[in-house]
Amino acid sequence: MFKTLIVLPLLLLGSYFNSFGQRQSVDVQHYGISLTVRDNTDKITGTAEITVRFLNSVPELRLDLVGPQIADTGMTVLKVVERPAAGHAVANAGKPGMPNGVKNIPFRQDSAGVYLTVGAGKGETHIYQIEYAGIPRDGLIISSNKFGKRTFFTDNWPDRAHHWLPCIDHPSDKAAVDFDVITPDKYTVVANGLKAQEVLMANHLKRTRYTEKALLPTKIFAIGIAGFAVDHSADIQGIPVYSYVFPENKKQGFKDYGKAGEILRFFTQQIGPYPYKKLANIQSKTIYGGMENAGAIFYSEESVGSKDIEELLAHEIAHQWFGDAVTETDWEHVWLSEGFATYMTHLYMEHAYGVDTLKAGLKADRKKVIAFEKKRYTPVVDTSAKDRYTQLLNANSYQKGGWVLHMLRRQVGDSTFWKGIRNYFATYGGHNANTTDFRKVMEKASGQDLEGFFQQWLYTPGMPELTISPGDGGKFIIRQDQEHLFAFPLEYAVDDDPRIYTVQIKDRVTIINIRANHTIHIDPRINLLFEYGKGM
Repeated sequence: MFKTLIVLPLLLLGSYFNSFGQRQSVDVQHYGISLTVRDNTDKITGTAEITVRFLNSVPELRLDLVGPQIADTGMTVLKVVERPAAGHAVANAGKPGMPNGVKNIPFRQDSAGVYLTVGAGKGETHIYQIEYAGIPRDGLIISSNKFGKRTFFTDNWPDRAHHWLPCIDHPSDKAAVDFDVITPDKYTVVANGLKAQEVLMANHLKRTRYTEKALLPTKIFAIGIAGFAVDHSADIQGIPVYSYVFPENKKQGFKDYGKAGEILRFFTQQIGPYPYKKLANIQSKTIYGGMENAGAIFYSEESVGSKDIEELLAHEIAHQWFGDAVTETDWEHVWLSEGFATYMTHLYMEHAYGVDTLKAGLKADRKKVIAFEKKRYTPVVDTSAKDRYTQLLNANSYQKGGWVLHMLRRQVGDSTFWKGIRNYFATYGGHNANTTDFRKVMEKASGQDLEGFFQQWLYTPGMPELTISPGDGGKFIIRQDQEHLFAFPLEYAVDDDPRIYTVQIKDRVTIINIRANHTIHIDPRINLLFEYGKGM
């Protein structure tokens, strides 16, 4: 996600909360989402068919869903039924007036969720169909674009999908998803996965179906409905690359989004196979600069014509591997998504434009981290956000997370770094991972004990704050001024000597000796996250 344009009402900053216990008791296998949208009302009608495997015996299944609120906003559940899973009968099914094998499920609803009386046993799989309707206050943004044309776009991060969809709205629960969307026939529909059907219906309506077999967290479910101009710009290793832009931006939009093919090629070569069946880059109404929905990335409507479009594309495409395919187990590990996308963008820009571009990007990021630390002194892996997850969209998760990867790359070496990155994706693609999981993969790849490195850079707030002053006879005194001591290699150069020297810093004060009357240049290759004197 590119964290510009974030404007969230206060009520949206809190999670509406799936309990930890519920997440430990169920595993959603599949969502079948049927949705109807109209032009004469913002009210949607939907049916969510949810396939659930029960990890423990539970009397009641709780799904996140914002309930009825003022002026028909929120979702009102109308009916819940169970239909048999393949090879399983439903007890007491087949009552008069019900299709064979289907039974009504008692439920209750409050402002935060819907509760199904299921009486499910450990190891059982059940399929529930939930019919609902209402006007979503968030999550599904029904609006007009900058050209005054009506649009519909999901915008689910961090846990806003439950404003329009009954679900387990947490990144740890990943499931396959199908979409069956009915719209006025003037619209084009794009979603995760591959288009399975598009047919015209009576009364100027159209039905569009998409299917996504890869397992996704709800934060990256995507439906986009608008008048689009569509370009099939490339095929990269069998993956079709599309651009969806508003027709008024067609010429510039196709040119800008057309850069995606080469970016996809670079990441596929460096990381591993692209995890989805298509890559669609979509001009949208997301509140973010970009939102990394799997295979269907949404960009702000102002992205077309942006001078930073190539970096924006690289950031969101990198997320397809990190954040989407490999998803953080919980919110405090979001740097595994945003820090990775930040640094992978730098690596693409280094590949495309040279090492000086990487250095410039890292220097700019270092300034952002230093400035953020003055306002909020927290570690990268930050458990203090509780349910206010948008707090985590900060320079720690993005720029400092990226800097940690850069320093890790320098510590283990380029070839080992990429070996570890590829192994991490190969091991956890399609699943969830946390910071410890990543550390263990990198330790195996490098043969190094990285626990101290991870502890000081990710679990400890702050960074080295250095004062460097000359002493007598060519001595230089290096002092760590911050509270917690860090251990790190400090590179330096002397005057015009082309050699790079390295000193290991671990104490409060370190003294180095150089020739008298010479000048020292600290971190000339931009390899250390630190603050020097009055800032860098």
